[in-house]
Amino acid sequence: MRTFREEARLLALTASARLIPRRQAEPDPPRRVLVIRPDHMGDLLLSVPALRHLKASIPDCYLGLLIGPWNAEAARGIPHVDEVLTLPFPWFDRRPTAGLLHPYRLLLAEATRLRTGRWDTALVLRHDFWWGAMLAAWADIPRRIGYGSPEALPFLTHSVPYKVAHEVEQTMALAEALSGRQSYPMELEFRASMEDAEAAGVWLAEQGLVGSFAVVHPGAGAPVKEWNAGKFAAVIAGLALPVVVTGSPGEEALARAVAGPAGARLLVGAPLGQVAAVLARASLAIGVDSGIMHLAAAVGTPTVRLFGPADASRFGPWGDPNLQRVVRSEPACVPCNRLEFSPGELPLHPCMRSIPVEAVLAAAQPLLAAVESRRGHAQSAGQGAHDPWTLDSGSPQPCVSA
Repeated sequence: MRTFREEARLLALTASARLIPRRQAEPDPPRRVLVIRPDHMGDLLLSVPALRHLKASIPDCYLGLLIGPWNAEAARGIPHVDEVLTLPFPWFDRRPTAGLLHPYRLLLAEATRLRTGRWDTALVLRHDFWWGAMLAAWADIPRRIGYGSPEALPFLTHSVPYKVAHEVEQTMALAEALSGRQSYPMELEFRASMEDAEAAGVWLAEQGLVGSFAVVHPGAGAPVKEWNAGKFAAVIAGLALPVVVTGSPGEEALARAVAGPAGARLLVGAPLGQVAAVLARASLAIGVDSGIMHLAAAVGTPTVRLFGPADASRFGPWGDPNLQRVVRSEPACVPCNRLEFSPGELPLHPCMRSIPVEAVLAAAQPLLAAVESRRGHAQSAGQGAHDPWTLDSGSPQPCVSA
C-alpha cells in the first residue's frame, strides 16, 4: 500500500508532466539514442547486452550513454557506445543529500545541457527512476522509453512492464521495444586496453604468478552484503593454488585482513582495466555480490558469489550456470532486497554470516577442475596456457545454485 507521501509525490509529478512542452516529432528510425543508466558498475555491465543489441539492430544510430561519474572508468571498457556523458545522479552518489531542492535544480541544469545533444530517443534503464524519465522529458527528447512505474509513466511516451526477471532480460526488453527485433546473443562483455593488459602481465610476473591462481574480492557497495574476513581467509587457505586479493580504493584494510593470514597477494586501488586483465587470467574469482564479480564474468572468468540480502535471480551472475555459481544464505527472510542499514543495525542481520566456508569451497572445486581440464586439453593441443574465452559456455542465463 502506498504511503501518503508517495501519493502526494505522484500527484505532483503528474501535474508537472503537463507543463512540459513537446516540440519535436519522433524520428523513425531513431538517429540519436541516449541510454540513461544511473546505477553503479554491476548494473552498467549487465546493460552491455542491450547496448550491443541496439547498435546491431539500429546500426546507423548514434548511441550515447549517460552514467554517473563513478562509472566513467568502467565505461571505457564497454564497446558499442559512441559517446559517454556523466551526471552525478541524485540518490546514487553515496553522499549526504545537498538539500530537498538540489535534485530539481540539477535536473533543470542537465536538461538544458542535454538539449544541445539533439537526442531523439531516451531509454531509462531503471524501473523506479522517475527522475531520469523526468530529465528526458524536460530535455525535450521526443521518444522516451522506460518501465511503467506510476511515477515514471507521466514522463514516458512508451512503457514496458517491469517483471520479476534478471536485470539483463529487463534491459533487453527495453532495447527490443525500441528496435522491434529479437535480442542478439546476450553475453556480458568488457574489453581491457592493451596498456592495461600489459600492466597486468608485468604485475603478475613480479608476483611470480605464471600459472593457475584465483582472485578473491571481499568488498561490496553495501556493508550488509559483506562476508566475514576470517571466513574469506579460511577459503583462501582451502584453495590449492595462489590467490590475489583485490580491493577498490578505500578497501585496503579489508583486503589486508583477508589476505594477511593466508599470505595472499594484494592488488588494491589499481586501475579497473588492469583489474579486469588480471581477472581474465585467473582460473576463478570468489567474492560477494559486487560490480567486480560481474566484471569477472564479463571477461570470461568462472565465479563463486556469496549472496544474502539481494535477489540473485534478478541481480546475480549472468552466463553459463556451470561456470557462474551462487552460494546463498539460509535465513527465511532472504532475499529482502534491502541494502540500507545503519552501522547499529548490521549486527542484527546475519544473512551473510550464516554462509559456511565449506559451502564456498564446495562450489569452487568443480569450477577449478573444469578450468584445469580445459587448460590441459589446450596445452596438449599446442594452444596458450590460459585463454579464458575458450571455456565452454552454455546459453547465458541467470545463474542461481545452492
